[in-house]
Amino acid sequence: MLKRVSSLIGIMLFTNSLIISQEIVQWRGSHRDGKYPATGLMKNWPEKGPTLLWHVDNLGSGHTSAVVTTDKIYTAGTIEDTGYIFCFSKDGKLIWKIPYGPEWTESFPGTRSTPLYVGGNLYMLSAFGKLICLDADNGKTIWNVDLFSRYDGRNIKWGITENLLVDGDVLFCTPGGEQDNLLAMDRNTGKKIWSSPGNGELSAYCSPLLVKLQKRTVLVTHTANSIVCLDAKDGSLLWTHPQTNKWSVHANTPYFQDGYLYCVSGYGQGGVQLKLAADGSAKQEMWRNTSIDNRMGAFVVLGDRIYGSDDSNKGWYCVDWKTGHDIYTEKMMGRGTTIWADGMLYCYSDVGEMALVKPTVTGFTKVSSFLVPFGEDQHWAHPVIADGTLYIRHGGSLMAYDIGE
Repeated sequence: MLKRVSSLIGIMLFTNSLIISQEIVQWRGSHRDGKYPATGLMKNWPEKGPTLLWHVDNLGSGHTSAVVTTDKIYTAGTIEDTGYIFCFSKDGKLIWKIPYGPEWTESFPGTRSTPLYVGGNLYMLSAFGKLICLDADNGKTIWNVDLFSRYDGRNIKWGITENLLVDGDVLFCTPGGEQDNLLAMDRNTGKKIWSSPGNGELSAYCSPLLVKLQKRTVLVTHTANSIVCLDAKDGSLLWTHPQTNKWSVHANTPYFQDGYLYCVSGYGQGGVQLKLAADGSAKQEMWRNTSIDNRMGAFVVLGDRIYGSDDSNKGWYCVDWKTGHDIYTEKMMGRGTTIWADGMLYCYSDVGEMALVKPTVTGFTKVSSFLVPFGEDQHWAHPVIADGTLYIRHGGSLMAYDIGE
């Protein structure tokens, strides 16, 4: 009997270790699409908002979201001219804080990217092209690479901004060089797997998407004036598609569904839908829509409808996935970021209003809202939902709200 118990415990410990080792926590959820699998969430909030469980301050400037793993929370910020990564317990107690190098102090100062957590490691990319891998338990550096000195990466007007992408042991990033435009690296060692010149354009604040097609896996991202598609296996360029705006800012991650790719940019450019060949080698433009032209707050696709705000505070839109036609629009709040969980949209405006919104057949119903009470500067960090908790980063503050029923 004792042997059976010991064997059972061993299996349980091994299984738990395997689950933790495979845990990936990344930008805008497990599929990078702003949709979180949480259930049992409140369908309306008290007048002053849901209960604030805790908040931490003094994180420094930046727009980094929360990274919520099984047992810890990570974020990053800039203090004076140095970037720091912070590790907290699930109740908001600081476990460690480590510097990783110089960070952006010019216009709109602070951290740009959100760390990527993969199997016990953290990966962070600075505005100056420094890519670092840390042990997530203690913050010790495992490896680091300067994408500007080792490769021919080039900086851009508001600093390199990219939320890193992983597939197994392969890490993808966009240095934006003429030769090393996009890179695939071994996430365990930082060694180059392949380098692609792409089409030679600068990077464009975009966090890439991996699309697993019937006959090939492709990597899709924006560069300065284009949507770019590469073979994820060897980096060969498959195609580019024109996508331009005034400042070459394309900060929204592309979205793929049922053979179609959707990409959105701000400053009036709007979105385009492309139909991809089964092997990713070709594309066909299906439609364009300029209503949703959100600059950096992304969008959410639910079935055959796309939800998001525009770039000039005209309203929030629902757009038909199949045709690109507007279904409805409402000016329910200022422009901002949107995520989704348990049948509701969570819309966070750039003036600090956090709203719980029900998308209906004919319009948006803003059920509840509150003003975010802590932090400073821009409300640009994307909210995160995990374990019945809503995490909101605003400047130097991170807040955790209980939104479970």
